[in-house]
Amino acid sequence: MKPDAIPRCTPVLVVCGLAFETAVAAGPGVITVRGPGPVRVAAAIDALVGGGEGWAGILSFGCAGALDPSLQAGDCIVGSRVDALAADPAWLRALMARLPHARCGPLAGLNAPLASRIAKAQLWRDSGALAVDMESHAAALAARRLHLPFAAVRVVLDPAWRSLPPCALAAMREDGGTDLAALLRALTPGDLGSLALLARDAWRARRSLRQVRAQLGAGLAPPHSRAA
Repeated sequence: MKPDAIPRCTPVLVVCGLAFETAVAAGPGVITVRGPGPVRVAAAIDALVGGGEGWAGILSFGCAGALDPSLQAGDCIVGSRVDALAADPAWLRALMARLPHARCGPLAGLNAPLASRIAKAQLWRDSGALAVDMESHAAALAARRLHLPFAAVRVVLDPAWRSLPPCALAAMREDGGTDLAALLRALTPGDLGSLALLARDAWRARRSLRQVRAQLGAGLAPPHSRAA
């Protein structure tokens, strides 16, 4: 067989929110774009579309804030839908087969962080979603527009029953990294306890996300995505 006749996997486009999520997702057969937020995600996908890229599907991958109070930091969720946009059924089944301990259920998408435990409780009552993030709905909308399969795998970072400290939100850079100087400027003595708990939960979420990535394998692609 000639080298140019060897079948190659069509890459999967993986949509993340933060820098460390992108680093975990990266690998062979993967093209990543990063938020945080739907505006940055949509712009990044549009730029790639303009370059003539083709993908096997679009996967939202990273962390989320829990809405269901039973979820703990590090718990994995495979999204059955995001708002009203359903995940690809075959891809959903394949992900659950590889992640048997994950919860399968709906995700909610928002354009800004949901920091208050009261607001989380309200969204859970209104939507029934297990968790919320700022990129999955943009990824799902792009998949629908481009006629591609969509799926979402998210790991809980902050539980539903705890609010995020304001200094943590102040530290989020536009490119998805962390601005330590901004965090220190916004830090108050009252934030120390909640910030320590958030750091512990972030460590658990990162460890879980790496484990999930290892379980999913090198491609992260939907079934039957190999192109000749």
